[in-house]
Parts: sequence; C-alpha cells; structure tokens
Amino acid sequence: MDVTLALWVVTVVALCALIAVDFFFGRKPHEVSVSEAAGWSVFWVVLAVLFGAGLFVFGDAQASGEFFAGYVTEKSLSVDNLFVFVLIMSKFAVPAQYQSRVLMAGVLIALVMRAAFIGLGAALIAAFSWVFYIFGAFLIWTAWKLVREARAEKPEEEYEENRFLKMVERRFPATDQYHGTRLVIRDGGRKLMTPMLIVMLAIGSTDLLFALDSIPAIFGLTEDPYIVFTANAFALMGLRQLYFLIGGLLDKLVHLSYGLSVILGFIGVKLVLHALHESGVHAPEISTPASLAVIVAVLAVTTATSLYAARRERQESAPGR
Repeated sequence: MDVTLALWVVTVVALCALIAVDFFFGRKPHEVSVSEAAGWSVFWVVLAVLFGAGLFVFGDAQASGEFFAGYVTEKSLSVDNLFVFVLIMSKFAVPAQYQSRVLMAGVLIALVMRAAFIGLGAALIAAFSWVFYIFGAFLIWTAWKLVREARAEKPEEEYEENRFLKMVERRFPATDQYHGTRLVIRDGGRKLMTPMLIVMLAIGSTDLLFALDSIPAIFGLTEDPYIVFTANAFALMGLRQLYFLIGGLLDKLVHLSYGLSVILGFIGVKLVLHALHESGVHAPEISTPASLAVIVAVLAVTTATSLYAARRERQESAPGR
C-alpha cells in the first residue's frame, strides 16, 4: 500500500485528537464503571472496524485484511498484558479513582515506544531480508516459553520490578504516599517522585517487554509500517477500557497462554516460510485470509475452553460436592 507523507500526518493528528477526546472525558479522577468501560471499548472497536473498512474502500482488500489480522493479533496479545497490569496496580496499591489516569499515561508511553520499534523493524526488514529468520525463530521460542510457563505448577503471581524501574527508584527519591494525580512534589526543598509516576513508568516499561514479541508478530502478517502502526495504535488505545471491562474475567481465561502460544508459533512458522521464499527456496506461503482465519479460530476455541474449564472448576468446588 502506497502511503504518502500527508496520509501519515493526517493519521497521527487524528489519533492525537482521539486521545485528547478520551483524556478530556476521563480528566477527572474517578472509578471507572463497567458500563463506561463497555461504552468506550465499543467506541474503539467500531473505530478500528471503520478504519479497516476505509482501507478496503480507499486502498485494497489486502491492506484491509492485513490490518484486521494485525489488529486482532495485537488485541489478543494485549489481553495478556492485562494480567501484569493487574499485578502492578496491586503491588503499588493504586487507588481505584486513579487507575484510569495511570493506564492512560502508560498506554501513551507504550505507543511512543512501539512507534520507535516499528520504525526500527521496518528499517531492518528493508535492509536485511534474513531478519525474518530471526523474527520467526524468536516467535517460535516465545511460543514454547509461554507453554512452559502455562504448565508450571506455580505461576508467577507477583510483579517483579524491571531493571529500568529499579534504577529510577535508586537514583531519584520518592514518597510512599499518593498526592492526587501529581507526579512530583516538593518536601523540605527536595523534589520527590510520587507512586503515581513510578506506577506509570512501570506500566510503560513493562509494555516495552511485551512489544518484543508483538511487533515481530505483526510484521509476520504485514510488512507495511503504516498498517503495523495503526493496528498497534487501535489495539493499545482500547486497552485501558478493556482493563476495567474484563479485569474480573482474566482469572477465567485459563487457556489464554496456550492460545497465544499457538498464534505466535503459527506466525513464527509463517515468517520462516516467507524468509525461505525470499531466499529463493521453493516454500509455501500462508495468505493473509488464512492467517486471519487461524488467529480468530484459535482465540474462539481458547475462550470457549477457558470459560468451560472455569465453570467446571467452580461447580466442583461448590459446597456439597
């Protein structure tokens, strides 16, 4: 798809305007209700669908198909992020009325960092076709790692601060009390970080780790940086509302890791096949419609089996059984 500089500018400006509208309605700290989260979630999903339809009308069917495949993949991978977000909110004891602001800032940090990752990935792919081998092998390894973690007897239930966050906390003094939505306060002439700033950095830096597999995954579905960026943007912008909408359902998605591992492994194989094809080896290539069908089917089966397993466990643990 031929994307002009003007289209890039219009897209970025439009996304900034949407972010500003979202921030305006959520500017006052408050506890987000399920109905509010559901309304905004529908809003962002509808926008993504309209954008994909616009690509079909003004672009072509391939661009539209690649966008939807990338969007669904990024959306499903972002659900895995929510598990960690719940742990972060719990560790830092973020008051309910401030959680929406924390997630908004974290999502913005993540969006900026992912844009940089996308630019780097696109440059590497344009210069070195063998990068597909690395991306494919990395995704297959990540898929295996997800399965191993899912089968572990004692899954990780506590958030462990990453090196970046530990470095920040060592070098800059902080207070252990929240002061509204303020990020920095003055105490006795000293500037102190508040837990609000620390938890925002935790959310943003944690998403950087998730981007290490999600960015190669979407490059396995499309090599168009514009589609990669917009699919990531729409998936991330709906992440905050999704947190409040399905936060209570996350524990029921017991098979999500297996589903994501299948998706990442599938895309990894797709990348390796594409790399072989680019190297002149006669290898089959998986089409975009087939990729989208596999991704949707895996997510549907994973969700259904997860809910069934959760319901069965609840019935077996009910009194009298």
